[in-house]
Amino acid sequence: MAKVAFIGLGVMGYPMAGHLKAKGHDVTVYNRNAAKAQAWVAQHGGTSAPTPAEAARGQEIVFACVGNDDDLRSVTTSEAGAFAGMAKGAVFVDHTTASAGVARELDAAAKAGGFGFIDAPVSGGQAGAENGVLTVMCGGAPQTYARVEPVIGAFARMCKLMGPAGSGQLTKMVNQICIAGLVQGLSEGIHFAKRAGLDVESMLEVISKGAAGSWQMENRGKTMNAGKFDFGFAVDWMRKDLDIVLEEARRNGAQLPVTALVDQFYAEVQKMGGKRWDTSSLIARLED
Repeated sequence: MAKVAFIGLGVMGYPMAGHLKAKGHDVTVYNRNAAKAQAWVAQHGGTSAPTPAEAARGQEIVFACVGNDDDLRSVTTSEAGAFAGMAKGAVFVDHTTASAGVARELDAAAKAGGFGFIDAPVSGGQAGAENGVLTVMCGGAPQTYARVEPVIGAFARMCKLMGPAGSGQLTKMVNQICIAGLVQGLSEGIHFAKRAGLDVESMLEVISKGAAGSWQMENRGKTMNAGKFDFGFAVDWMRKDLDIVLEEARRNGAQLPVTALVDQFYAEVQKMGGKRWDTSSLIARLED
């Protein structure tokens, strides 16, 4: 069992840290809203710390899951950030969906500090975090990754090293590109089926067993048909991720016309009041 810290107890981090404690690891938590950290300790045990640096002090592995690049820098390289408390030879594992650039930046800072860094964004949403079945895509040195993979297994069903620092974030970008186009296609299919007078649930039952089948169809098809979007991965978060994707595409020259178009469709959903709706709410703009 390892001595670990977890920084960031949002909808993903809270259950992820809980799985680490349930597996017997010694867990210290930090959250910007201290009341959330206190609630986690009351539920799971462990301890809380007043700053990221204090949370990281003496730990073998420090995990983080925060909002964006700026949030990540705040909890790592600021005066009271985790990097100020990291022990030589420890490892920092970042589960934030952030840019590949900040991953490389933090990897360099970690090397200078004598500890390891793994960028490890996740896929599977809130349900995946709560059920401990996330997919984790990692970037970093193989020997560093080998040390943390068994511990990540507390909340993951799939974890894989994709290459050097930044490779995890780049893989997560591909994940979001694929989801964006898929959800738009599913939205249009359900919308078309309704206009054509088909029984939508029967239609989904049939085509989900063929080549059109997907996780989104199995898990969101019925709720999309019912206009229910009060769960899952929020539109605001998806737009943040797609902004990272499109910025990286501008840098590397990739052409992403469908992704750019779907990003604008999500902007329309935001204007409809759907900022916190699940990403499957793309269908709402077709039926507005």
